[in-house]
Amino acid sequence: MNPGWADLDRGLFSISVAAELAGLHPQTLRIYEREGLLDPARSAGGTRRYSRRDIDRLQEISTLTADGLNLAGIRRVLELQAETRRLQAEVAALRQQADRNRRPARDVPGSERQAR
Repeated sequence: MNPGWADLDRGLFSISVAAELAGLHPQTLRIYEREGLLDPARSAGGTRRYSRRDIDRLQEISTLTADGLNLAGIRRVLELQAETRRLQAEVAALRQQADRNRRPARDVPGSERQAR
């Protein structure tokens, strides 16, 4: 597999290909970008380049619009999802730290328990 294909954030697709993959019109992608729902990469010449993650986001936006949300509502949902992911990562890091702090000294490599 091409290493660039594995990178979900690499801009690989032109606007027309991205629109086709997402089942949308290219103008819709421009609107979503203008509304701050999407921020595709740009080539050196300024051409929009959509990543696989962008395509997934477009499909998610399509699902939310089909459910009746307007663009402001979709923006808020996406912001809340991002905040949830950030908080989940923070909780996981805090749990790891707490687990390390709870381990007895004998379980910590390089430490020795003092005889009483």
